[in-house]
Amino acid sequence: MANPSQLGFQDAASPVMEELLHFHDHALMIVFLISTLVLYIIVAMVSTKLTDKYILDSQEIEIIWTILPAIILILIALPSLRILYLMDEVNNPLLTIKAVGHQWYWSYEYTDYEDLGFDAYMIPTQDLTPGQFRLMEADHRMVIPAESPIRVLVSADDVLHSWAVPSLGIKMDAVPGRLNQTAFIASRPGIFYGQCSEICGANHSFMPIVVEAVPMTHFENWSSRMLEDA
Repeated sequence: MANPSQLGFQDAASPVMEELLHFHDHALMIVFLISTLVLYIIVAMVSTKLTDKYILDSQEIEIIWTILPAIILILIALPSLRILYLMDEVNNPLLTIKAVGHQWYWSYEYTDYEDLGFDAYMIPTQDLTPGQFRLMEADHRMVIPAESPIRVLVSADDVLHSWAVPSLGIKMDAVPGRLNQTAFIASRPGIFYGQCSEICGANHSFMPIVVEAVPMTHFENWSSRMLEDA
């Protein structure tokens, strides 16, 4: 979860998010180098009156500043396309969960089980217990097994929503009448928070997403209790 005054991304909790962080640092370093070079050229041109006739009209320099940006774009595009491919890849998911956005709450259906599903509403501020986060806690968490491939089918019942968990590297639009899918692997047990990332109405800011990754044995015990309660 993000910290107060945090400027960077949240700590990665999935392999895809780790790749996104590496790519962000890679692209940002290229931007810094380009910005430094441009700033140096501007300062040099402003601070000196000296000119060089070979620089004013040089075919070699024109070739360099045409080829160099193309190489830089390739260095950015190749890892970007690789990550896009990884984000769309769904390989033999261990568990499939359907997340449906409503005004203004989420409902979850564990499609591998017969009667395992629930609605997740935000816990009001006055009902929070010590240690819980305001506007981020839900009365039911989406519990998943850690270190296992999970597929999430995302849709909406009324208006556009967006199912997003930053630390897992997930942001998938929920469109009425359309079923989108995404996949992830939680690298470690933990609780990961997100929110609807589409402006969906008056209570858009009050439909949090809480994903709890637990060891497989704990997940089996949780699913058994939920089925018994159902």
